[in-house]
Amino acid sequence: MNPSMLGLVQNETVKLLRRRRFLVVVLILAILIPIFTYAQYRSVITTQERMGTTDWRPLLTQQIVDMQNRLTSSRLPDEWRDIIKIRIQQQQYYLDHDINPMAPGGPTFARGFMDQTISMFLPMIIVILAVDIVSAELSEGTIKLLLTRPVRRWKVLTSKYITLLLFTSLTVVMTLFMAYSLSGFVFGYSGWDLPVLTGFEVAGGELQTAGAFMLPQWQFLLMQYGLGWFVCLVVGTITFMVSVLIRSAAAGMGVMMAALISGMILTQMASSWESSKYLFVVNLQLTDYLNGTLPPIKGMTLPFSLTVLSIWAAAALIVAYTVFIRRDVTS
Repeated sequence: MNPSMLGLVQNETVKLLRRRRFLVVVLILAILIPIFTYAQYRSVITTQERMGTTDWRPLLTQQIVDMQNRLTSSRLPDEWRDIIKIRIQQQQYYLDHDINPMAPGGPTFARGFMDQTISMFLPMIIVILAVDIVSAELSEGTIKLLLTRPVRRWKVLTSKYITLLLFTSLTVVMTLFMAYSLSGFVFGYSGWDLPVLTGFEVAGGELQTAGAFMLPQWQFLLMQYGLGWFVCLVVGTITFMVSVLIRSAAAGMGVMMAALISGMILTQMASSWESSKYLFVVNLQLTDYLNGTLPPIKGMTLPFSLTVLSIWAAAALIVAYTVFIRRDVTS
């Protein structure tokens, strides 16, 4: 990175901090993570009171029975039936091998938090960071002053994108740190070496356990949050493109929120529209591949989803640079 680019990145960092977007993100995490922690704590206490024991084995057995009872319902959609069958097989595997998948602790909460937030909550956080990184300059007219400097347009846009990457990475790290540290007050801070099963594969509607193996939870968390970072990077890049195309930050926010919400709906209905597997919003739940969960569309794999997301991010960058370099900012 040459000195002029470093100076541009520093300038963009100051502007992003001045808009207090990152502070908003930190406050959202600081408010919602304790709420999620308390909700999980109450769920654990309620289940233990209902079962009359703190032993995880009867609790897990009861979960399996409850899911088997759900399968008897004639109103259950076929796609949900397949998901529940896979979940029963996985839970039974944990039970047979005497591994507690619900062991309490800050690391376990952080793992569950990423599983639940990777496709919706975290992308929304990144949208807040990225949505006005370019559009604010356009709507306020400051882009004209910025482009009068003897710096090529692609360097100006690159500095904004690098700044976005830095804050996206920082957001993911902050999520892990806050999820662990805040939940640790309730569940304790141990559990980094807890064995976690991964390597499950789903083929023909059946869970394949031949390739399953155990990892220390800290290694699983690195893999999991690495996938979470990649998802945030892709969503941030697409939001970056929207910020270039749309002058209004509010309109850009609406576009991205609509895309993410529609993606959540499509994920539940995707089995009836096979071509939807090429949409980026259907491929965001990457951590499901680590957990052996049935994908939205049969045949989807981790390499497939990574490829689809990479293509979307690359296309978004091409569009953003093309439009920004050719745009007439005098109008």
